[in-house]
Amino acid sequence: MTTLRLGCLAAAIGALLLFPSACTKAPPPQQPKNDAPELPLVRPPAATTQTVLQKTFHLKGSATFPFEIPAHEVQPHLHGIFESFAGQTHGPSDDATNISFLILNEEQHAEFAGGRPGEALFSVDSAHNQAVNFDLPPSMNQSVKYYLVFQNSAGNKGDLVVEANFRLDF
Repeated sequence: MTTLRLGCLAAAIGALLLFPSACTKAPPPQQPKNDAPELPLVRPPAATTQTVLQKTFHLKGSATFPFEIPAHEVQPHLHGIFESFAGQTHGPSDDATNISFLILNEEQHAEFAGGRPGEALFSVDSAHNQAVNFDLPPSMNQSVKYYLVFQNSAGNKGDLVVEANFRLDF
């Protein structure tokens, strides 16, 4: 019986050598053709940068600078730097020239303007040179107004000069 099996095996190998196409796989079935036109890829909107404040100003009491986030902005990011000097730009800048800095929304600004300072979205107390990086909340379906507020600290009776540069990235 073993001889019979070996003979059958030899015949099968011989058949494969003579007829190799008998052992090839059939090609996969063709996918149905899609007649819908290809849509072009949509690029994400380019990053936008907006100058919020680029100014040198005198600060005796406080100074407020409003800015607005357009509607439908998902990740507005405010970044910038300020530095305060005694008397003139690039004059002495040390602890004697410290100021306070706030970022307020409209409700917080109304309280602040009414003499009822409360919470702020972001605040820096007593600094004469500060870098700011702050993610603002998404603006949803309507534009949103914010305020940068600089305050001369109570101990600074003299005239201070502030150099401030702030930008928004969307």
